[in-house]
Amino acid sequence: MKPFTYALALGLATAQLVLPARAADITGAGATFPFPVYSKWAEAYRKETGNGLNYQSIGSGGGIKQIQAKTVDFGATDAPLKGAALEKDGLVQFPTVMGGVVTVVNIPGVEPGKLKLTGELVADIYAGKITKWSDPKIAALNEGLKLPDATITPVYRSDASGTTNIFTTYLSQVSDGWKKEYGAATTVSWPTGQGGKGNEGVTATVKQVPNAIGYVESAYAKQNKLSHTLIQNKAGKFPQPDDKSFQAAAASADWKAQPGFGISLTNQAGDEAWPITAATFILVHKDAADAAKSAEVLKFFNWAYKNGDTMASELDYVPLPDNVVAQIHEEWKSVKGKDGKPVLGSM
Repeated sequence: MKPFTYALALGLATAQLVLPARAADITGAGATFPFPVYSKWAEAYRKETGNGLNYQSIGSGGGIKQIQAKTVDFGATDAPLKGAALEKDGLVQFPTVMGGVVTVVNIPGVEPGKLKLTGELVADIYAGKITKWSDPKIAALNEGLKLPDATITPVYRSDASGTTNIFTTYLSQVSDGWKKEYGAATTVSWPTGQGGKGNEGVTATVKQVPNAIGYVESAYAKQNKLSHTLIQNKAGKFPQPDDKSFQAAAASADWKAQPGFGISLTNQAGDEAWPITAATFILVHKDAADAAKSAEVLKFFNWAYKNGDTMASELDYVPLPDNVVAQIHEEWKSVKGKDGKPVLGSM
């Protein structure tokens, strides 16, 4: 058997989880946000069961399109679909893990977690209103930190991105100017900066461009040793972006408040809450064209809920609470084969 391999190399436009094909293998495509943890899970699942996962990290927009076109067994998105869209396409949506989006910088001499920013400052940087790291507003928040009189290069996602949706949702919550001019979506009309495809592309660009700032899922920052910034939360505090602060943001989440568990976790209250926290989601068809494949998808994620928490936590993702997993199991009963029976049977 060939060894499990996956690509998460700097500069790749698309990262892909590549496994030798087997009859029970499943295919998925979409969000780059959860790619690191899906890779970890897939490696362990393959060793335990012999079944594999081929996952293309192409961005949430691509994942939605592929599941709509029925070219993959599941789609993955960080931008949850609304109830009407789920109904229209006959899809079931459920979360897998929670994580955080962090801003990362490439400023000589600035170590991870040393630069402080507010949401308003980040919005103004991406709007092109703040253009230098020496801007008085940034300096006032960072007394004693040496910042260069250098032009800031904002780096954004060039593809349809759930990470962008999370990021711009937050910016719209903290900046009326951003909300009015650009809003929240998987793609927006960026007024300045440089684009990169996927979390991988943004990571690579920030590393290559001096004085750049970008936004990526926290695991990418950690794995690639990027310098993350602190961001002031709703309580006025500057927590570190880690599993504890992501969990704090989700502490009072009402997962049934939206169809398909599609709630927002950004800009939540709490001293320890990371302000750009989010869940990531899976999409499967309610009416399974291939009941066996759909069952394998659910088996994989069921295995992950039971066995993948430690792996997720090691990458600073936050596992879902047990009560949420129980709600997801109930939702899975609506995924049925041509015989009208749930593809996975009783949980």
